[in-house]
Amino acid sequence: MAMHSTGTSPASPVSERGRAKAERHDALLGAAARLFAAEGFDGVSLEDLGAAVGISGPAVYRHFPSKRALLGAILVRTSEELRAGGLRVVDAAMDASDQLRDLIDFHVDFALTSADVIRVHDRDLARLDDEDRHLVRRLQREYVDVWIGVLARLHPSRPVGDLRVRAHAGFGLINSTPHSVRALGDAPAEGTVHEILADMAFAALSAA
Repeated sequence: MAMHSTGTSPASPVSERGRAKAERHDALLGAAARLFAAEGFDGVSLEDLGAAVGISGPAVYRHFPSKRALLGAILVRTSEELRAGGLRVVDAAMDASDQLRDLIDFHVDFALTSADVIRVHDRDLARLDDEDRHLVRRLQREYVDVWIGVLARLHPSRPVGDLRVRAHAGFGLINSTPHSVRALGDAPAEGTVHEILADMAFAALSAA
C-alpha cells in the first residue's frame, strides 16, 4: 500500500549546507563593508575578515578568491541593487513628481542603511580589478540615467548635462550626510534625518 507524506520533508543536508554557505557569504560581505569602512582596505587582513564571522582567515577563500574579489562583490551587488530598486520605484508611479519623491526616499533609505558601503566606494573603487570596476561604473551610469529620465520630465527644457549635474548633486547631499550625523552628540532619530534629507533633496531637484 502506498504511503503518503503528511508533512513537510526535512531539508536535505545538501540544501542545509547551501543555505549555511549563502548566509556566511552574506555575513562576510557585511563584515567586510564595516571593516573596510573603519580601517581601510589595506588595514584589514583575511584573519580580521574571518574572525568577524567566526571562521579562520584561510576559510575566507572558500567564499571569495581574494580580498579584492570580496571588495568587488560588495560594490557590484550594491550597484545592482540600486539600479534594480530605482527601476522598480519609477515603474510604480506615473507622475514625475511622485517618481522623484519615491526615488529620493529610496536613495535616502540606502544612504542611511549603507553608509559603510558608500564610504568604501568613495575610497576604494580604484582598488577593484578592471572587470569589476567597469561593471560598477556601468551599473552606476544606468542608475543615474533612471534619475535623469525622471528629471527630464520635470525639467523638459534643460539639457542632459544639466540634469546629470543635478542628479549627482542630489547624491552628494544624501550620501555624505549620514557620516556627519553619526558624529553629532545630539543626532536626531533616523526617521527625522530621513525626512530632512528627503525634503531638502526634493526641494533642490524639483526647483526650476
